[in-house]
Amino acid sequence: MKCIKCGTDNNLKDRTRNQGRCIKCQHQFVFEPTSMGTIRITDPFFAKAIADISANNTLFFTPKQLFYILNNRVNVYSTVGWKWLFNYCFFNIWATGFFGVFSSIFVGSWLLPLIELPRETTFIVVNICVQIWFIYRIYTQSSKVNHNQRMQNAKVLCLIGFIMLMGGIYTSVVILNSFAVFTIYVLLGMLSIYLGLKRLNQSLVPQEFLFSQSQFQEWFFHWEQINGSIVKMLPFPRQQIAPVTINPDVTAYSFDRLVVCDSAAIAQLLIANNFHFENNCAILSVTGYPESIFDTTMQMLRRNPELKVYSFHDCSPQGVGLVHHLGTSPNWFQDSNVAIIDLGLLPRQIMAAKRGMFIQSSDNSAQRAKELPGKVRQSLLAEELTWLEAGNFVELESFSPQKLMRILHRGMVNGQSLNNGESNLLLVDDSGNSNSMYILQTFG
Repeated sequence: MKCIKCGTDNNLKDRTRNQGRCIKCQHQFVFEPTSMGTIRITDPFFAKAIADISANNTLFFTPKQLFYILNNRVNVYSTVGWKWLFNYCFFNIWATGFFGVFSSIFVGSWLLPLIELPRETTFIVVNICVQIWFIYRIYTQSSKVNHNQRMQNAKVLCLIGFIMLMGGIYTSVVILNSFAVFTIYVLLGMLSIYLGLKRLNQSLVPQEFLFSQSQFQEWFFHWEQINGSIVKMLPFPRQQIAPVTINPDVTAYSFDRLVVCDSAAIAQLLIANNFHFENNCAILSVTGYPESIFDTTMQMLRRNPELKVYSFHDCSPQGVGLVHHLGTSPNWFQDSNVAIIDLGLLPRQIMAAKRGMFIQSSDNSAQRAKELPGKVRQSLLAEELTWLEAGNFVELESFSPQKLMRILHRGMVNGQSLNNGESNLLLVDDSGNSNSMYILQTFG
């Protein structure tokens, strides 16, 4: 493992002999990958994740965004990808031979003669069991590895299916001359190929975290103890109840655009990275962040009859209901004429993108999806409701700050031309004198 301070490569013997320090500069290593179990993280790996999520220390990011990028990149030290292929070839021979001999001695000697089958049948039965076990194990492991490893497993599953077809057809036709064995191997081979292709094309599969939030917190606390604070990592949004005095000359003006987030963390992220200055817009969260200027900002916004409101939210039951809440709540824009544009994240946008989404699933999310108001349900497609009611959800913090700001900027530019027919917006509600609600068809 290379030292992040001087770049010296330290092998395990060097690190052990020097009490976990660099042999050249004596800098303490944070991680020891050989003692981390199934997760292998090194200091350079962690440092690169920080550099990438912050765009080389130019953008602020949330702790959860770093948590996501590590989960997307880290490899689980387990049987995955081509290791499965090696194990398959090895056990196909070893297990078939060992257990085939064992079963032929203790079972085949008395059972097979009774049903008039040759003793070689035990080897075939054992081999078929091996094929079934490998198909099941590779396919069911998919949610416990990251996206890249899941794709490797899918490709290996297709290759194993091809091997089953070729080997099974040759054995059944040339050696055994058995139609029953031929049928079994063809079915198993086709099943393996089908499941592999299904995984390759199945991008909307919920994914499990490879490590917990508590583990992650221990890692970055230890990192900061040794390497100092992570400058661009934002703290948890703090409440500032006391209002801030704003110059009357400033409050006399208003904004033409408002971005409303469903979480204070995303609002804080956008403000910290000066998105509001660069795009001449106000940024608030539906929870009232930032509290110190929230009421003053709302007063300024309500004075502008040309105001456009952009909602930016997680793809969750709470998130997809944000536009409805903004249009019907007296604390926001009830009975006003503002256009409210839903930039996402929506299930249809996830389905259109197909890849690059970290999908989670929970029973709580499924229950909340079933309790969505009728107006919200009417604005969603049937497949979107089905997806949400299965408990699926995607958080905005699973994207990098750079990507979030790029997507939000494009969505706002798209929303500037509501009536010229060129935008990618769909009108989902127009209540006459009340506000009009639109959704953006794509995300990113």
